[in-house]
Amino acid sequence: MGSIRARSSLQIRTLADQLYHLIRERILKGILEEGEPVRQDTIAAELGISKIPLREALARLEQDGLVRSHPNRGFMVNPLSAEEADEVFHLRLQLEPGATAAGCAAAGTADHVAARRAFDALCSCGMQDDADWGECNRAFHMALIRPASGNLTYTMIERLNVIADRYVRFHLGPQGRPERANIQHEDILRAWLAGDSDTVLNMVRDHIRETHDDLRKELPAITAD
Repeated sequence: MGSIRARSSLQIRTLADQLYHLIRERILKGILEEGEPVRQDTIAAELGISKIPLREALARLEQDGLVRSHPNRGFMVNPLSAEEADEVFHLRLQLEPGATAAGCAAAGTADHVAARRAFDALCSCGMQDDADWGECNRAFHMALIRPASGNLTYTMIERLNVIADRYVRFHLGPQGRPERANIQHEDILRAWLAGDSDTVLNMVRDHIRETHDDLRKELPAITAD
């Protein structure tokens, strides 16, 4: 699980927040496998903590779509499913391209600086082994949306990106796809910084649709096993 005591000494996150990141990392790295129960007694004993912050962390992970609670069985790691991917990426297609194009049109100098920083942070993340890569990827996309979005729009799109994280990682597994994604991100950023809303709209739409199309081919074979 890692050293929760070492992290708590930094006083950066609450105990529940630390637990959230620790368990999330284990799920994203496959240490906790799909369908596997999250054994609260074992984790609590291992880390010397009570179950209260652990339950808070698991409730947050359930909102993220990473675990699911079952009556009388506790929490289990949520399996990837073609049905959930269809719903998440369909909703992203409905909301995200237009919101990113609107952000492009409304962005000022400070927004451009923030977008460049988010892109640099994304490039510095190690995609295969860094559990924080999903946060960097999400921060980049949200930086492009932020200038023109209201709180509701922003929150809805951010939540969809959180749920999409595992699917994006699954999609990027085959060789060559991480590099392709990085090129697409850079192209989107360049058009966004240039204020080319129409190009941004089409690029983001293609970026999301391409991932969704690949997942439609790959997930049925996985979920059928």
